[in-house]
This record gives sequence, structure tokens and C-alpha cells, in this order.
Amino acid sequence: MELKNAVAVVTGANRGLGRHLAAQLVERGAKVYAAARRPETVDLPGVTPLRLDVTDEASIRAAARTASDATLLVNNAGISTATPLIAGGPDTVRLEMETNFYGPLTATRAFAPVIEGNGGGAVLNVLSVLSWLHPAHLGSYAATKAAAWALTDAAREELAPRGIAVSALHVGYMDTDMAAGVPADQKADPAEVAAQALHGIETGLPEILADEITRHVRQSLAASPNAA
Repeated sequence: MELKNAVAVVTGANRGLGRHLAAQLVERGAKVYAAARRPETVDLPGVTPLRLDVTDEASIRAAARTASDATLLVNNAGISTATPLIAGGPDTVRLEMETNFYGPLTATRAFAPVIEGNGGGAVLNVLSVLSWLHPAHLGSYAATKAAAWALTDAAREELAPRGIAVSALHVGYMDTDMAAGVPADQKADPAEVAAQALHGIETGLPEILADEITRHVRQSLAASPNAA
């Protein structure tokens, strides 16, 4: 997909990876709707702030009506609460699933006819190495990303006949607020991750593996679960 003159909607664009994605899309010549629950927190030059709460279907539908010229949807908004699946509070587990799975699903359902009506385009879902690696202390988050990986694969097949490519971005820790407690040498530069993501969209990659640990885990999926 050509990003110059594309019209992108980036959720969670007010900070972290989303902010880098929005900024780099502007640099590449795209029109960008920088979506956030509180659009007044968007301070990037050259973007159009857009109210969008991924847990509120009405706000997603309203955003799709406003961004009626969209050709690219970046489902970036997400949360991590470090909640285990068994011992963790069920309301927190549901909140993570509402945000990280149902949010991208609802947004994709709302924007797919918009993108199709504008001649086709792409959807990028920001996932994680935890789509495939499921530590107990992050069980809720990992479950949402595993579900979102299935969503991405199924939507890719379903939307291809409508001229919409669907890609997944997988990455480990990034130097953002979500990973504030992680040592710096274990975190990827979100600007570099954003650049890889946009290159993947341009070249039509179905999966974009943004760091070494993600590539290693992806390659090991075929190994026996009992292998040490």
C-alpha cells in the first residue's frame, strides 16, 4: 500500500507507539486522524485529533462517520494490567479483552466498509510477542493478544476480497509508558518499531516481527511444548 496520500486512522495516537506511527505517517505524506479517548491530549502537528474510545462502540461508529475518507486503520490502542487469569479479578480480565480484542474487532467492522468504499487499503493490528508466549503473571494480556492474532488472521482472509490487506505487528517490550518498569536494554525503540510497521504495510507483509525475541519465539512455535 502506498502511504503517500493515504488517509490513516491511528488509535491511541496521543502517546507511545501510536504517537510515533502518526508522526511518521505524516512525514510520509499521509493524512492522519490521531484518535484518542481524549482528543485534547493529541499534540502532534499536522494531524486531525479524533475522539475514539475502543471500548465504546458508539464512539467508534461516530469516528468512522467523521473519518469517512479513511484508507488505513491502525488498531494500536491497548492496555496491560499485569493480571493473571486465575487469581486476577474477572472485571479486569474483561476490561483487557474489551480493549485489546473487542476494540480492534469493533473498529475493523466499522472502518472496513469505509476503506472498501474508498477503493481499498489496509488494517494494521498492533499485537505482541505474547500472542504466542503466555506467562502466567501476564495471562490476561497474553490471552487478549492471542485472540487478536486469531482475529487478524481471520479478518485477513475475510477482507482480502474487499481490497483490504490486514497485517499484524508483533513486538516485545518497547520504551513506552506500558513498559516503564522494564530495564532499558530490554526495550525496543518505538520509533524504529513504527518505521518497521509502516514498511510492512507498504510491502504488504502479513506479519511484521519487530525485534529479535519476537522473531525467535515465532520461529519456535512448531517446537514441542515440552522442549526445554
